[in-house]
Amino acid sequence: MKRTLLFLLLFGGFALSCEDILEVPDISGQQVELLAPSEGSVVTDSIVNFNWNGVNDADSYLVQVATPDFENAAQLVLDSVMVIDSTFVGTRISKQLSNSTYEWRVKAQNSGFETEFSISGFTVDASSN
Repeated sequence: MKRTLLFLLLFGGFALSCEDILEVPDISGQQVELLAPSEGSVVTDSIVNFNWNGVNDADSYLVQVATPDFENAAQLVLDSVMVIDSTFVGTRISKQLSNSTYEWRVKAQNSGFETEFSISGFTVDASSN
């Protein structure tokens, strides 16, 4: 009986302290700010650098690029989760793309919440290079 009571007291105290430690910040009200390529821009290089401002308390970013857009996607040319860790600490990714129109979108995520997608359209016209 004493062992059971001691176990319950220890386990109960441990469970309460874990709950306090594991609280995940709610980022769902925040928004990723897309920097480049900006809406309506024309990229004149086939290597496109996607840049955005990060969201506080995000653990990863879902980055997607579709052609010609997400509503009428003929192809999803990029679909990556960029995990923030020692190998990726920025808010940037590059992708080689053909001449066409595209939409790109990013949302921030953590273990309990995610933001809405931020979305922007652009065109690649690298024919002059």
